[in-house]
Amino acid sequence: MSFWQEFNERLRAFSLAIGVHVLMAALVVLGTMSWEPFRKPKTLGLTIEAVIVDTSEIKKQRDAAKQAAEMEDRRRQRDEELKRQKEREQELNKKREQEAEEQRKKKLEEQRKRDAQDRLQKLRMENERKLENERLKQQRELEQARAERQAAERQRKIEQERLKQLEARKEKELQDQQRLQREAAAQRQAEQEAREFRAGQVATLSDNYQAAIQSFVTQNWLRPPTAQPGLRCTLKIVQIPGGEVISAAIAGKCNGDEATRRSILAAVERGGALPYRGFEDVFEREIDFNFIYDGD
Repeated sequence: MSFWQEFNERLRAFSLAIGVHVLMAALVVLGTMSWEPFRKPKTLGLTIEAVIVDTSEIKKQRDAAKQAAEMEDRRRQRDEELKRQKEREQELNKKREQEAEEQRKKKLEEQRKRDAQDRLQKLRMENERKLENERLKQQRELEQARAERQAAERQRKIEQERLKQLEARKEKELQDQQRLQREAAAQRQAEQEAREFRAGQVATLSDNYQAAIQSFVTQNWLRPPTAQPGLRCTLKIVQIPGGEVISAAIAGKCNGDEATRRSILAAVERGGALPYRGFEDVFEREIDFNFIYDGD
């Protein structure tokens, strides 16, 4: 039974009880009234009439109405209590939902913080790895530079020793030449005539010297695939008496690529010493050498 059906039933019972009370009261009033107002009064003896009203029934009906009212009041109180209980449950559910939402947000925030810490840790590890790689790279470069300096120092000492030996040899040769000049003082006139004779031969000797150097370098040259016929390169070569090469560099025009240029310089340095014996008269410490390649 629904609330409104129960309410209508109780209201109907309450109304019926009230109607019964009203009807009983009306009967009492009608029973005490005289319905002969136009009848002439009679002189009669004293007569006493009494109407007996059953008050127990009225009391019973009043108690039933009171009981119905009390039941209605208890029902209304119960409904209000149910309503308050429902409101409390709704408030409690709302509070639980809010707490659950706050807990969810808290977990999301904690997860976000953990993710941020993980990203920060990965970034820190990556930076440390890069720094370590850079440190190792710098260490390797430092070790390489140190090795190069040591190699350069060894080479410098070797060259210094060579220069000392060459200076000593040059000094000895100078002394020998001075001695020979003193011994040949009497023959200066003959030598003057011989020099005039040889003057015409110097150009030929110089050409032969260039040809000897060209042949020497060509024999030591490891021709790269990129070298083409028609190659012309001018080199400046520094040497010492005896033909030992001190340095060689591209000093003029060269129509070869970088690999070809390096191969020509390597051919000059690989031989160790250029042709010297027999070319002492045209020997020069610094020469411009024209390397030529027209094909095999």
